[in-house]
Amino acid sequence: MRKNFGPKPAVYPMPVFIIAAYDADGTPNAMNAAWGGISEENEISICLDPGHKTVKNLLVRGAFTVNVADEAHVVACDYVGIVSGNKEPDKFAKAGFHAVKSEFVDAPIIEELPVAVECTVKSWDENACRLVGEIKNVSVDERVLGEDGLPDADKVAPLVFDPFRHLYLKISGKAGTAFSDGKKLK
Repeated sequence: MRKNFGPKPAVYPMPVFIIAAYDADGTPNAMNAAWGGISEENEISICLDPGHKTVKNLLVRGAFTVNVADEAHVVACDYVGIVSGNKEPDKFAKAGFHAVKSEFVDAPIIEELPVAVECTVKSWDENACRLVGEIKNVSVDERVLGEDGLPDADKVAPLVFDPFRHLYLKISGKAGTAFSDGKKLK
């Protein structure tokens, strides 16, 4: 038996993205977004309300970063989601974040967060609140790389969002091997 919840914006769980952009004078701003994901091989799509200062900034600059929220920074990541940059001009600094200019796009990478997807604005649909970014680079802090030189999920400790309970959850441990385990049923 299944329980129906009706139409809800709920894929379970959802990624927690911290979107960052510079404003016209070069001040970084960031916001928390959970409605997004990869939509093509080199693009990411995110649902964002046009009233957010970060959205206004990324449209002016034509670039943004998608930083993966992590367990160590859950308080700061939640803060940039509950406080508006339209009302708090020092939101980025108050969160304890430090900006490093991307080498690939005109947008800040959040130094404290381990993974950043660096994007240019490909399209923006204000009516649908849909931002599409062209991925120009993915940068990963070396501290979260495994011995094989790839990101280690346990070291990244990414947050995911539970849209039913409004909780941030952590991911841990290997459950299987992609593109391999299903071969057992061939």
